[in-house]
Amino acid sequence: MSRKRRPNKYVYRSIVMAGVAAVKLFRVPVIASGVEHFPADEVIKGLDRKVVPGKGAVVAITHFGYLDFVFAEYLIWKQIKVHMRYLVTKKAARKKFVGAVCEWCEHIVVDRSDGAAAYVESVEKLHRGDYLAVLPEAGVSRSFTVRQLKTGAVRMAAEAGVPIIPVSVWGGHRMLTRGHGLSLKAVWKTPVRIHVGEPLRVDPNASVAEETARLQKVLQAGIDECIDTYPEEAPAGAWWMPVSRGGSAMTPEEQIILDEADRAKYKITG
Repeated sequence: MSRKRRPNKYVYRSIVMAGVAAVKLFRVPVIASGVEHFPADEVIKGLDRKVVPGKGAVVAITHFGYLDFVFAEYLIWKQIKVHMRYLVTKKAARKKFVGAVCEWCEHIVVDRSDGAAAYVESVEKLHRGDYLAVLPEAGVSRSFTVRQLKTGAVRMAAEAGVPIIPVSVWGGHRMLTRGHGLSLKAVWKTPVRIHVGEPLRVDPNASVAEETARLQKVLQAGIDECIDTYPEEAPAGAWWMPVSRGGSAMTPEEQIILDEADRAKYKITG
């Protein structure tokens, strides 16, 4: 049985600094708006944010590419020096290095077949004052529109009494996403546009379904803002643009069909 590693903020900080260096190395412009929506009293000049009970938040991030979480962490670190705790699947955490990182950085390992324990741990971390990063689409959107969301982000925020900070990321999917591999050309100087929406407060007595639909609309509005102000014009039929914007990505209807097929396959394969 492997020895459990103690959390180590210096490991997390080193990983974040490596990400910051990579953004600079590949000269990736990260253009953000809505940063005024981060809590003003969280902005500090120290090396990292202090975890304080009552000051936690759920950070809901769009998921169009495999690097979107990197740019979300990059922005939040630059703005308020937060080490976010991520939800990581049990399958991914089985890899020795990933598992070690989860322990050092206090990320939460989720068993998709039974997420109750991860949910309880998530709420505990929110009560403690952590920022919990959630990708509520629970999978990459291949239509490059915000998919129907899982309800976990809303339920956790309501139970812990913390806000949801919506973070919409556009452009990261051009570097690495499902069906499009990573390459130097794809990363080099490719702009990433991020919009931070106004924090959402969830009434514990409100409809979870309605509040989740509201979050989806806010995240999509952030994506629309990012596309409208993106510094590069997409060529006609660009694979990385949604069909509603003249791109050649699959339609949301096509994606629903494929997502259902993927879920069925996942149940069969475990």
